Order: sequence, then C-alpha cells, then structure tokens
Amino acid sequence: MHSNYNYPCHPLDQQTLPGARIRTETRALIVEDERALRLLYGQILESGGFSVVLAASGREALEVLEAEEGGEFGVIVSDITMPDMDGIGLLRSLRQRGWDTPVILVTGSPAVESAVSALEYGAMRYLFKPVNRRELIDLASRATALQRLSRLRQQAATYLGAEAVDPKSLGVSFARGLDSLWIAYQPIVNPIRQEVVAFEALVRTQEPSIPQPGVLLSIAERLGRIQEVGALIRSRVAQTLTEHQPQTDIFLNLHSLDLLDEGLYSAAAPLSTFADQIILEITERAALEQVGDIAGRISRLRQLGFRLAIDDLGAGYSGLNYFALLSPDIVKLDISLIRNIHQDGVKAKIVGSLCTLCRELGIGVVGEGIEVAAEALTASQLGCDLLQGYFFARPDHPFPQVIWPSL
Repeated sequence: MHSNYNYPCHPLDQQTLPGARIRTETRALIVEDERALRLLYGQILESGGFSVVLAASGREALEVLEAEEGGEFGVIVSDITMPDMDGIGLLRSLRQRGWDTPVILVTGSPAVESAVSALEYGAMRYLFKPVNRRELIDLASRATALQRLSRLRQQAATYLGAEAVDPKSLGVSFARGLDSLWIAYQPIVNPIRQEVVAFEALVRTQEPSIPQPGVLLSIAERLGRIQEVGALIRSRVAQTLTEHQPQTDIFLNLHSLDLLDEGLYSAAAPLSTFADQIILEITERAALEQVGDIAGRISRLRQLGFRLAIDDLGAGYSGLNYFALLSPDIVKLDISLIRNIHQDGVKAKIVGSLCTLCRELGIGVVGEGIEVAAEALTASQLGCDLLQGYFFARPDHPFPQVIWPSL
C-alpha cells in the first residue's frame, strides 16, 4: 500500500475551524520509487505549506486517486522512470479518466520522447534532477493556483446558469464518442465539367453529448488524447478506401498536434498505402507554433506521397511564413468568405484576388460552404477551381451521389 504522510499544515491553514478538511489546494501527491527522494520532496513541499501524501509508483498513486474518485489534490509531483507504472503512464491514466489535476514530472535522464509525451498528455512542467527546492515549491504553488482558478470558473459557471462540465463525465462521453465514431464523406466538385474530383472525410459520432466534431476534438485536447482520435480517424478512412476503392482524392483534416504522432509518418501505417490519394488539410486556426521542425515533418509527409491543403483560409492569420512552411497544393476558402458572396462586393473582390494569386503560384482553390446556386456561380466566375457544400450534396456514408443543378 501507499505511504501516507500528512505533514503539518501551513500556519494559515491552522486557522480553519476545528474539524474542517484540509484545503484541497494545499494537498500534494508525491510519486517517487526512491524512498529518500520521496521523503525529500515531501519535506520540501511541507515547508511550502502543503499536506503531502506519498506513493512509491504510478500504480500506488492511482490507488490513492481512485479511493478519492479522482483525488482532492492541488498538484501531483511524479518521477518519470519507475517500475510497475512510470510517470508518463500515470499521466496518461489520469487524462483518460478525465482527471485534470496539475502534474509536474521529474526525471534524472531527460529524453526527447519523454518530453514530447509529457507535453502531449498535459504535464504542467518537466523538471530535471536534482530538483531545486525553490523551483519545486514555486511550481507546486502555481499549479495549485491554477487548480483553484479552474474550480472558481466552474463555480462561476454554475452561479451564472451555465453548464459546468465534470472532467470525469468528459472521459465517459469521450469513450462513448470514440466507440460510435464514423466517417461521413462530402463531394468536392468541378461544377463546369460536372465532375466529382474528391471527397472530404468528416468525423461524426452518435454520442448525444458530442453534437459536432469540434466538441469531440475539444474534449480530446482537454484529456490529452488528440492523437488517439487522429489515429482512429486515419484508420477508418484507410478501411473505407480499402473496401470501396474510390478513384477520387480524399481530403482529410489534420490537427496540428497530429504532426507530433510518429505513426503519421510510417510507411507501414494503413493510410500511407493510399498517400497519393490523400490531401491532408491543416486548418488555418491550428497553432503550429507548438510543433517543432515543421519543415522537416512536412517534407516527410510529402516523401510518403501526401499532398497538403490549408483549410479555412480567411478565418485567421496566414502570414508569409505559414505558407512557406506548408507550401500547400490547395487552399480551401473559409465559409465566411463564400456565404452570400454574390451579394457582397468586398467578399467578391477578396476572393477574386486570392484566386488570381493562387493561380500564379500553382495552388488550387476550393470554395467551401456553397448552399445556393448564386454562390456557386459567383465563386466559379471569380476563379475557384472546385466547390463544396450542401448545394451539391450533404455529408453521408461513402459515397454520396451528386445531383447536378443548373447554374
């Protein structure tokens, strides 16, 4: 069983009413297989005003947390290299259960893989041994402050009548969402030749608490499981291509954090077999700054045969560096630029200029969100090579037919 050392509280905490529970934010869980270091970290944090519980492995730490249904801790400080269950495994288990307690990871043998994994699963910081006493106290204090802020936000949401989401329920909803995940496909067409050129693969789920793909991805980000979703989506698309063998291209959205998944670059991955048919869409809203060596990663994807598209062009910032890094084959104009374009001269001028520039650079242009004939006609006249939207077909199981309207 785990060792449980409740060190004396900070003097301020001793002023609480008799019998009152120790404040959540002053509790720290220390996870370290070396007894001397467990005691040392405990003593350090005790001197900073924390009540400390000690565990010798990730498995023991989970026992502590599960006994308290997630554990009322303000911070967890965990070694990375431990027997039974290491620190990365513990962090992964926490996020899979929907527990969002701040985690500080400690290691004596830093490795790039561990650092990447730590960030992927939402570790607050990554410290190297020997740990500086002041730094550990300061980080733990900051972590507990963030935990208090999170709880206050939930209280405020409840008071104001908004729905405060329980992290544990997020994990349950997420699991059900993955179990019922399926891929819908929407045609991308050349309206002049009345030809279906490609289909976009769109994520769908039958989980009622996840009404749209953006909600699923937001939950995955919060739980540190975005790459798990990306890998599942790519696997499902590859399965569809194997079963149906379409002769068209497939557009597939790629979250910026998917670029950190080494499985994406494997020639043995199911989707890599169809790389010459796949156009990976990277949304303009995605934060690529957190992904290192973008140019190298993009080069590896191209070597496999994938092409790249910038999605939602016009919805956010696209600097010259952004285009230089991605060197897209195709850009997709955001729906906000296409909506009612036949009635908005400013939009029409912007779209026309974008199409002209892209043509000069050899970049194809897709106009998204076409819902009426006038939008389709105007977008085509302004230079959009391809169009996509409900006007032609709604997303459906593979592969929906287009009933060609007259423009």
